[in-house]
Amino acid sequence: MSVLLQAAGIHAYYGDSHILRGVDLTLARGEAVGLLGRNGMGKTTLIRTLMGYVRARQGRVQWQGAEVTNQPPEKMSRRGIGYVPEGRGIFPNLSVRENLVMTARAGPDGRRDWTFERVMDTFPRLGERLNHGGQQLSGGEQQMLAIGRALMTNPQLMILDEATEGLAPLIVADIWRVIGEIRATGIATLIVDRSWRTVLAHTDRAVVLEKGQVVLAGASDALDEGELMHRLGV
Repeated sequence: MSVLLQAAGIHAYYGDSHILRGVDLTLARGEAVGLLGRNGMGKTTLIRTLMGYVRARQGRVQWQGAEVTNQPPEKMSRRGIGYVPEGRGIFPNLSVRENLVMTARAGPDGRRDWTFERVMDTFPRLGERLNHGGQQLSGGEQQMLAIGRALMTNPQLMILDEATEGLAPLIVADIWRVIGEIRATGIATLIVDRSWRTVLAHTDRAVVLEKGQVVLAGASDALDEGELMHRLGV
C-alpha cells in the first residue's frame, strides 16, 4: 500500500507546555489506524497538528509525498482529509441539509462516491430531520451529521476524534457500523476512542501515546493486551 500520510519527529507545544515529543505516525492508503492513550497524552494535539490547527515546532508532515507541515486546515481538507473533531463542530444555526450541502465537493481525485443521497441512506435519521437546526438535534444525531458532513468532501482519509463519546449504546453501535462501512469503501481512517477493544476490532494497526511519545505500536490483533492495558491505565 502506498503511503498517504506520514509524520516524522513531530514536536508541538501549547504555550510553554511541551505536548508532543518526537511523534512518528504513518498511514497507508485504505489503512485503518487506532490512536490510543489515556486522557492528556497528546492524541488530540497530534490530530490538530496534522490538520494544521496546532503548529509543529519540529518535525515534518507529508501527504502523498508532498511537504504539508503547518499548512492551514482548509488546505489539508482540500487535499483529501475529512475531520470529525471532538465536540462535533457542526453549525448550530444551519439546518441539517445546509450543514451537509455546504461541504459537498468531489474528492481531490475527482471522485464523488459520497453524495447527499448516499449520506441519507447511511444515516436515515438525518433524512427525517433535514430542516431541523443543528442545535435541535440529539448528541447522536449531531455526531451522525458531523460524520456525514466530512464524507460529503469525498475524503481519502477520515480522522475521527472520540466519535462515540457520551452517546447511548444503540447510537454507539450505529456509529461503529458506519465506521466499518467507511473502512470497507477504501477510505483510510485514523480513530481515537476510549473503547480500546472496539478500536482494535475496527483497525489494522494501533499506536499508543504516553506523555506525547509513542510507547507501543503494532498490528491491532497482535498487541500484547497486558501491556496495552497497563499503558491505558485500565
